Amino acid sequence: MTRRGAVTVPDLVDRARRGDPAAVARLITLVEDASPLLREVMAALGPHAGRAHVLGITGAPGVGKSTTTNALVTGLRRSGRRVGVLAIDPSSPFSGGALLGDRVRMGDHALDRDVYIRSMGARGHLGGLAWSTPQAVRVLDAAGCDVVVVETVGVGQSEVEVAGLADTTLVLLAPGMGDGIQAAKAGILEVGDVYAVNKADREGADRTRRELRTMLSMAERRDGAWRPPVVQTVASTGEGVDALLGEVDRHAAWLAESGELARRRTLRARHEVEAIALAALRERWGRTEAGAELDVLARRVAAGDVDPYAAADELLAD
Repeated sequence: MTRRGAVTVPDLVDRARRGDPAAVARLITLVEDASPLLREVMAALGPHAGRAHVLGITGAPGVGKSTTTNALVTGLRRSGRRVGVLAIDPSSPFSGGALLGDRVRMGDHALDRDVYIRSMGARGHLGGLAWSTPQAVRVLDAAGCDVVVVETVGVGQSEVEVAGLADTTLVLLAPGMGDGIQAAKAGILEVGDVYAVNKADREGADRTRRELRTMLSMAERRDGAWRPPVVQTVASTGEGVDALLGEVDRHAAWLAESGELARRRTLRARHEVEAIALAALRERWGRTEAGAELDVLARRVAAGDVDPYAAADELLAD
């Protein structure tokens, strides 16, 4: 039972499933704070999760990720779908909270009870996501969202981590930003399922689209594999957004028909379980006397009395 308001986890989960935004917010806060109740929360949410389509949106700073997210949410709501948005922002160096606050930038949907928008601070975690993002996705999934959009922090080449979380990864580029050259370096040709050249009303948009299509055509793909489309958009006006959403839906259908959805979600679950297990091991490590023994072994390695592999074996054996 939580202290504040004496609300139980089953009550919070029940309220969240009925669309109570305050309950959803409370659950995500428990996730972000790594609450002692987190295991109980995840156990209660588990039977109700696994239905939402997870859409990851990534790209370099300045390509219009938040504007595109806002436009996509508008399109999803027109089709009657409930939407959750996790916008990962840089963290405040003082509070650790989200620094930019995408809820301000997505004010069009502030009063829509079928849209839940949450800004989460990356808190120094690399890869453009917060460490708690997978659990927060599960909260929104179990709360009845048909689509959960995860918008990464915008750190450029290290953002490929979102592909391990999303069912569909949308990569945004923009003309005039050197994206044609940077695409190959960033590895985004391997992680994207759908590509959008945003700000297509700018000079060079057609060239960027051609370069991207050329690079994608050079990638080796097995027979029957998904071939990522390239869409041009002007998210600020909504131009091309319906076509973009159509490609996202087409990819979702292909995932289900090909069996790729089950494979991706199994791999995602494997990584999540592994991460939780490793975190638990680190916590146990900190509670043992291994730290003192490690200091002794470190001095022996530094003095040349033992090699680091032998020292590690000795530490693990103890």
